[in-house]
Amino acid sequence: MKLNTLDVLWSRIEKTESCWNWKGGISVYGYGQFMMNKKNYRVHKLIYELLKGKVPDGLELDHLCRVRHCVNPEHLEAVTHDENVKRGNDGLFQKLKTHCPQGHSYSGDNLYLDKKGYRRCRQCHNFAEINRRRRMNE
Repeated sequence: MKLNTLDVLWSRIEKTESCWNWKGGISVYGYGQFMMNKKNYRVHKLIYELLKGKVPDGLELDHLCRVRHCVNPEHLEAVTHDENVKRGNDGLFQKLKTHCPQGHSYSGDNLYLDKKGYRRCRQCHNFAEINRRRRMNE
């Protein structure tokens, strides 16, 4: 990165008592973005890699503060995608669901957890298994 590029990058960060808020461009998903060499980069990842090192392969950065345009590397943790989803608001939304997409209740004997810890509908699982076995025997 050129020195003037770094200056521009740092000039667009507003540090508060906890978060470092990005004041430049924001993606439709709420993440800070920065154009460099005709390519858009997520600013939180750029700052993390500048100050803490490369994000390990297979991992992504989770915003512990839940502020997507925060670039404070102390608020970022490298985790698996599954862990990031479980921790995030999308994971909370999934936990609040009371019924599967087919309308079966996520409760009692109809609810089970798969190998990854996700809630599953036993009725839908059983129906899918019956259809899978039927196709295998054709």
